[in-house]
Amino acid sequence: MFKSLYLVILFPLDDHYMPVAGAAKQKIIAPGGNNRRALGDIGNLVNVRGVVGEEGKPLPNRPVTRSFVAQLLSKAQTADAAPGANIRRPLGDIGNNKKQIDGAQAKRAGVPKAVQKKVTVKPIPEVIDISPDTEEIKKEKPKSHHRSSKKKVHTLTSVLSARSKAACGITDRPKEAIIDIDGADANNHLAAVEYVEDLYKFYKLTEHSSMVHDYMDMQNQINGHMRMILVDWLIEVHNKFELTAETLYLTIHIVDRYLSMNLVARRELQLVGISAMLIASKYEEIWAPEVNDFVCISDKAYTREQILVMEKSILGKLGWTLTVPTPYHFLIRFVKAAVADKETENMTFFLAELGLMQYTMIKYCPSMLAASAVYAAHCTLKKAPLWNETLKLHTGFSEAQLIDCAKELVSFHSAAPEHKLRVVYRKYSSSERGVVALLPPANNLLA
Repeated sequence: MFKSLYLVILFPLDDHYMPVAGAAKQKIIAPGGNNRRALGDIGNLVNVRGVVGEEGKPLPNRPVTRSFVAQLLSKAQTADAAPGANIRRPLGDIGNNKKQIDGAQAKRAGVPKAVQKKVTVKPIPEVIDISPDTEEIKKEKPKSHHRSSKKKVHTLTSVLSARSKAACGITDRPKEAIIDIDGADANNHLAAVEYVEDLYKFYKLTEHSSMVHDYMDMQNQINGHMRMILVDWLIEVHNKFELTAETLYLTIHIVDRYLSMNLVARRELQLVGISAMLIASKYEEIWAPEVNDFVCISDKAYTREQILVMEKSILGKLGWTLTVPTPYHFLIRFVKAAVADKETENMTFFLAELGLMQYTMIKYCPSMLAASAVYAAHCTLKKAPLWNETLKLHTGFSEAQLIDCAKELVSFHSAAPEHKLRVVYRKYSSSERGVVALLPPANNLLA
């Protein structure tokens, strides 16, 4: 026995170096003595000790390279396979070294050949998978269960890109979902869910053909302020008779259409308003007011015959065309698209009626006036979001397209408390309308 002191020795392995643990101190063996054993890697499973050349001479001392080790292994396996050759066991695990005896020691110790077991290399079984559909034989490859250990790293470039997108208003937020506003009315036959989309497409196409152009320049006896006085009075009459909202919006539309086609004297302006409401009531109401009711409400300023003659004149000028999309048709649809509560609904109709009184608002199509009233109501009540994808889909307008009209509606709300014509303001200051007229206007929109 001798003491072993281990150190690392570098031997050239082809183009690389491989550390081999060897003995620093060993006994000097004379030539012709015991064969020298080649230093082997601890992890090698094949015994390379005592390997001699083809003529029985020990191999020359040379660096233990990978190719040299492979050559030794192949010769050792060939020698083991030859008949009568010495049976050598490969080096086992380090923990089993005490139980392993190489071929040379077993021969010297007199161990019979029957005890010496021949080591055979068992092939790795291949798993064959037969598919029931194609009956093709496929070799199953071992699956790798190693997961990537790479972690997502926020680089400086990604951080700067994210900040630039945020500064420009470009974000990677998911697209907002569009609400199905007609889903709850699927079983309501009066809602006409199957046709409602087609109806409003038709309204959008025809609203421009029924729009009223600027007519006040052709009227030599009336002006915009007189029209405002007439509309203010008609809203009060409508409220007294408790008529539907459809009747009010159709009445104002008939008045504007007739004034755009015919010259009207100042003393007949109220007569036009009475006759227009009579026509709208017959068209929209179940129980329309009688002609005598309008005679009384006008303090007998006009007779029954005068009202009937004006009614006939208006219908003749309009060609009996009364089925037109008014702002009310779009208001009820857009309020539904906004999923508005009662307060938002009252505020929307309050702003829309303020817009009806103003002659300057005829430049906007009915759908834009209705959409702007919804948007201005959201701004007044500070609803979030002010505009969403559902409203954009059903109204056909973006937020930027409604700003100008919404600003005018907010300005009318701001001036309503001090205005001389305050019928609409008083109407929506009642508890029945949620006192929405008393709420402060959205002055931030005007700024």
